[in-house]
Amino acid sequence: MATNFDFLKKVDKDLFEIISDAERLYRDEYFEQCMTQTRRFGEHVCKKVIGKKCSIENSFDEMLATLKDCSKGRAEEQEFITDLYFLKKHGNSAVHSSSVRKDGITALECLKRAFETAISYCVYYKGKSQDILKLQYDTELMLTGEKNKSLAERYKEAKAKSTPDATRKVKAKTNTSKPSKKLKKQSSVMVCRTNKKKFSLYWIFVGLTGVISLGIILTFIVMLHI
Repeated sequence: MATNFDFLKKVDKDLFEIISDAERLYRDEYFEQCMTQTRRFGEHVCKKVIGKKCSIENSFDEMLATLKDCSKGRAEEQEFITDLYFLKKHGNSAVHSSSVRKDGITALECLKRAFETAISYCVYYKGKSQDILKLQYDTELMLTGEKNKSLAERYKEAKAKSTPDATRKVKAKTNTSKPSKKLKKQSSVMVCRTNKKKFSLYWIFVGLTGVISLGIILTFIVMLHI
C-alpha cells in the first residue's frame, strides 16, 4: 500500500518502517499507539542528525538540547526542532496516560508533524532534491492507500460520468415522446380543374318567356285561319 512517506524509503528504510507502522496504527484507530510510534520516529531522526555527538545513554530531551546548541538559527532548523518537540510531548502523554483516549485529531497532527520532520531530514540533512519540499500530507492516501486526486482530475472524472447519463436521458426522452404523424406526400404535379357549367336565373327566365311568347303567337295564328 502506498504511504505518504514513500520518498523516505530510499533514504532510510528503518525510519520508513517506523513511520509506516504509525500510519497503520492510525487506520486501525489505535491513536495513542500511533502517537507513541511517531515519538519513536522523531527520536530516531534526532539521533541520526546529531550523529557522533549522541550516546546511547542520551534521552530524547538531551538530544533535543544538543540539537538546539548545534543549530545556526535558520528558520527550517527551528521548525524541525519544534516538530520534534511536538512529537516528544504528545508521545510521552500517550505513553503515560492512565486512560485510553480516542484522540484521532492529535494523532493525525503527529503524523503531519512527522511528515514535515521526514522532509526536513531528507532535504537539509541528507541533501536530497528540494522537490520533496513540494509534497503535502495526504490524509486520503493514509486512510485508503490511494492518492488524493487534484481538482482537475476530479472534474474530468465527474464530467465523464455525467456525459453517459445525459445521453441516456436524451434517448429516454426521445423514446417516450409521442410518435409524430406521418406527413402525406405532396405531389409536385399541378392539376387544372375544369369549372362546372352553371345556368344563371336570368337565362332561365329568358328561356321561359320566349317559350310563352312563341306559344301565344302560334295560338293567334291558328285563330286567324279559322
